Amino acid sequence: MDDRDWLILKTLYEKKNITKTAQTLYTAQPTLTKRIQQMEREFNVTLVQRGTRGVQFTPEGEYLAKCADEMLDRLQQIKEHALNLNQEVMGTLRLGVSNYISKHKLPRLLKLFRERFPHVDFKVSTGWSRDVFQLVYNQDVHVGIVRGDYQWPDAKKLLFQEGICVASQNPIDLQDLPSHPRIEYEMDALMKSIIDNWWSRTFAHPPLIGMEVDKGDTCKEMVIHGLGYGILSSALIEHHPDLHRIEVTNDRGEPIVRDTWMFYHHTTLETKLVHEFVKFVESIDFTKDL
Repeated sequence: MDDRDWLILKTLYEKKNITKTAQTLYTAQPTLTKRIQQMEREFNVTLVQRGTRGVQFTPEGEYLAKCADEMLDRLQQIKEHALNLNQEVMGTLRLGVSNYISKHKLPRLLKLFRERFPHVDFKVSTGWSRDVFQLVYNQDVHVGIVRGDYQWPDAKKLLFQEGICVASQNPIDLQDLPSHPRIEYEMDALMKSIIDNWWSRTFAHPPLIGMEVDKGDTCKEMVIHGLGYGILSSALIEHHPDLHRIEVTNDRGEPIVRDTWMFYHHTTLETKLVHEFVKFVESIDFTKDL
């Protein structure tokens, strides 16, 4: 079996459907069926049984499917190690990056890195910081960039800090905030906890939610057009000096800041590509260079 066979088993186990697996892997259904039959002949077992609800894995098939992740990871490690023997920095860098960073910081960061190392490719996974944390923890990616303070047991680097503020088109007195319409948006759990705790310490009444949107960028645009106020990271509105801001502070009157971290495992630095990327990111001033 080669890496394509293990990928077929892994995907089929997730999809439980031949047609969906073929679509995911961009292959013809007859070709996929033939590969499964070849695997069954190689191991002399029946891997799957077709039914009205898709395919069902036999005990033998389920065992091999569960081995697929391990085999694919091992193959990836072998490829990376082989590339690492070369003096040139090359290969595929696997990154996990929070949504905000992927949109506002990552494109230029990768552009600058590729200018230095032109033979590098990237595989980028994006999502909420908690999901990125799991990706790097499980070593599904080489490096993770997350916003917020997570209990990370291995190597890390603080990249930058940002404040949190109440943003509005026109000035608002802080004490009057509960009577003004707030634009709510989806955010990660740590950011929501910070905002909720600040609100409950500051006001005796819940916020007046005037609108719910999908993300912080959308909230910012609504604020710019005077449709309400938003509680946003300062980095998100740094290029909009015309917006009125009220800094969110703790009970000692100090600004509440949100950290952005780079997480990785020390062992991954043995790969030349990862070592060079970590060193490169550490040299970047995220408040000026990006």
